[in-house]
Amino acid sequence: MNTSDALPVQSRQLITELQSAGLRLIDPTVGAASRRGGAGPSDHKAVIVDGVTVMVPVHTSSAWQSPFVAAQPDASGRSALLRNAIPIAQIGFPKAPRFYALQTLDGVPYSHIATLHSTDVLATTVLQTCIRYESRRKSCKFCAIGQSLAAGRTIARKTPEQLAEVARAAVLLDGVKHMVLTTGTPPTSDRGAQILCDSAFAIKAAVDLPIQAQCEPPDDDRWFDRMKASGVDTLGMHLEVVTPAVRERMMPGKASVPVSRYMAAFDAAVRVFGRGQVSTYLLAGLGDPADAILSTSRDLIARGVYPFVVPFVPISGTPLEDHPAPSAAFMKSILEPLGAMLRDARLRSADIKAGCGKCGACSSLAAYEE
Repeated sequence: MNTSDALPVQSRQLITELQSAGLRLIDPTVGAASRRGGAGPSDHKAVIVDGVTVMVPVHTSSAWQSPFVAAQPDASGRSALLRNAIPIAQIGFPKAPRFYALQTLDGVPYSHIATLHSTDVLATTVLQTCIRYESRRKSCKFCAIGQSLAAGRTIARKTPEQLAEVARAAVLLDGVKHMVLTTGTPPTSDRGAQILCDSAFAIKAAVDLPIQAQCEPPDDDRWFDRMKASGVDTLGMHLEVVTPAVRERMMPGKASVPVSRYMAAFDAAVRVFGRGQVSTYLLAGLGDPADAILSTSRDLIARGVYPFVVPFVPISGTPLEDHPAPSAAFMKSILEPLGAMLRDARLRSADIKAGCGKCGACSSLAAYEE
């Protein structure tokens, strides 16, 4: 999402609308493959709008009813974007990455180990299982971490050696600029921090690539120093939702870690990684009022934490697959004042060294910082 030039207001609005409504494709095979299931935001496809790459829902119930349609691409790979059958813009699609054609010596496709997000971000879920997901009572209702594993599109545990091999190839073949290491939560007090340390250390030994690690707050704040020493450049600890009632309803297991623990962990992590190098995901559209998201974001910004607000995507196969996506108007009511807060605090996505906030493709937030 990040671009050195200010995005025109009409393009910013269009991206916000696309990410809320989704996109129907006349030719689903155009460009890089879309992403289905797995951890984090999913059921997306990378789309280039006015020179900016964004992730747009294409496999969701909302997308199937979207007024936006990408027409059959021309010889250059560009498509007319239609709204209610009226052409309104030209869009493009990034090409499939070259490293996807490779596999490890033991026959594991590189795409099962890490995937390309946007155009230059390598992402992986190091541990594709989670203590929350394995219990219907505790699982986050919006999460699909087990779907890609069940479908055979990934493997349960990526070794440090595999991650280093794929990262080096992605940099050499496709110009990847930074990497995201996330993980399902294991049944250990470190919440996956050790797995992330081992992975980052191996990757940094193989290739000079900025890395963001993502996990729940570990019980011991000393893990932040260990992650930093292992080669992690930025840290993501994701609140997702902020009001107590919504947290209990949407993620009953994860809600057992109170917001107060997150805030204490944010303070400790900022002391290690630096202001603006710690971030959190906030999912708009799950029931948190706009003012609650903005109030929490204001608190996070004051702590030096980047609040990456993204529109909720109703992923197929989850309990929330029919939950409505947030409207573009609701997203604008959050992103516009939040962009001003970030601008005033000089806490910009472009200054993040690695990770989702730096990429910005899953939200139009960066455009509102201009």
